[in-house]
Amino acid sequence: MTDAPTTLLALQKRALGVLAGLSSDAVELGELFRAAGHELALVGGPVRDAFLGRSSADLDFATSATPDETQAILARWGDAHWDIGREFGTIGARRFGSRRSSGEDVVVEVTTYRTDEYDPSSRKPVVAFGDSLEGDLSRRDFTVNSMAVRVPDLTFVDPFDGLADLARGVLRTPVDPRQSFDDDPLRMMRAARFAAQLGFTVEEGTRAAIVDMADRITIVSAERVRDELTKLLLSAQPRLGLQVLVETGLAQHVLPELPALRLEIDEHHRHKDVYEHSLTVLDKAIASETGPDGPVPGPDLVLRLAALLHDIGKPRTRRFEPGGGVSFHHHEMVGAKLTARRLKELRFDKATVHDVSRLTELHLRFHGYGEGEWTDSAVRRYVTDAGPLLQRLHRLTRSDCTTRNQRKAARLSAAYDDLEARIERLQEQEELDAIRPDLDGTQIMEILGIGPSREVGAAYKHLLELRMERGPLGADVAREELLAWWGARSGSSSDG
Repeated sequence: MTDAPTTLLALQKRALGVLAGLSSDAVELGELFRAAGHELALVGGPVRDAFLGRSSADLDFATSATPDETQAILARWGDAHWDIGREFGTIGARRFGSRRSSGEDVVVEVTTYRTDEYDPSSRKPVVAFGDSLEGDLSRRDFTVNSMAVRVPDLTFVDPFDGLADLARGVLRTPVDPRQSFDDDPLRMMRAARFAAQLGFTVEEGTRAAIVDMADRITIVSAERVRDELTKLLLSAQPRLGLQVLVETGLAQHVLPELPALRLEIDEHHRHKDVYEHSLTVLDKAIASETGPDGPVPGPDLVLRLAALLHDIGKPRTRRFEPGGGVSFHHHEMVGAKLTARRLKELRFDKATVHDVSRLTELHLRFHGYGEGEWTDSAVRRYVTDAGPLLQRLHRLTRSDCTTRNQRKAARLSAAYDDLEARIERLQEQEELDAIRPDLDGTQIMEILGIGPSREVGAAYKHLLELRMERGPLGADVAREELLAWWGARSGSSSDG
């Protein structure tokens, strides 16, 4: 393993290269602020990323200027400016790419030095403007985000040894962690998110404070918690962040269904660890995501949520059967309801709630395939029930196979290969993605001599069932089947 001083030196050399190439637009902005008698410094993520060898066209700055003074300067520097949150001291601006050799726009956000904290009875931070860069950096979440570069002279500012922590891969608060998390409890969620994004570990004292103060996260709005959870799940290594959430107790307050998966495993190992299984399914689902031109471009939030939550119905449905077995009957149905409820409470949009809960409901459907070859009708229903989620369902189902039994794994994989091949053949023959009856509503009314009514809907449903069972019938056969159904229905009605 590389020693810390060597790593630190490598980071410094890398940062010098990035900072030397820092946009001339940013330097020019610093000169405008200095000419007006104000300080300006690049802060937070852009500085951290510079040491990690990454550059960004979106730049965050802190300044001694008031929001009004900032807006006046940005109006001279940029081609457009806007009020992001004046009450929080933040003004944004954009300089169009046509004015730059690279052709890329530069977007900046400039925030007045500030301190903020939560009122114990409020979900929103109370903002107070500060008077120094060091004071502003002290209120930030972690030392690796508490570094700054003053512009235009490019002076590096690191009052809390963030660079050393960056070299060690450690997340530590710049002030006492209890004070930091009391001021803004969402920082505890950010610890998990940055663990996932950067692959860093949480420093021991910081982790202990999260454990002690985990219930403080309940003061934060569901929307802010959702946004942090989303960033965590869309990161490169969500498992690391989710483990932080569970091990510190945060998950008990924001996603309690996750730690509930840590079911006790008896000495005979009659069922696998559902929590570890779910994390493994998530890892495999992420590996199955495609590039931008594929059917499931990564990172895909719906697939990742479904992979994580697909088994959350198991704790409520676990039963110890006679003879030593364990069952989880209908856990997919129970899990779908629990998933929808939790995602709604976290204020996810309706489409995400629907899609994730639907995938949870369908994730076991394939297991009947290995017990005997499905009819074409069963394959059609599988495709139709999945609808636009089919490609995600393929990946979720395959990822759900985490058995260490190589023969069983190979058998399941081959069975699903066969199912996908059959789906492809039927799609070529029948356009499965848009299955419709052989007659539409207008034709049904014309053949039966009726107007718009519930009978038309019932007839349409009957023809759709026939289409699913038998495949394309053709208009003539469909007409005969419709008349036979109508005659039987009319006869039944008259008998009654």
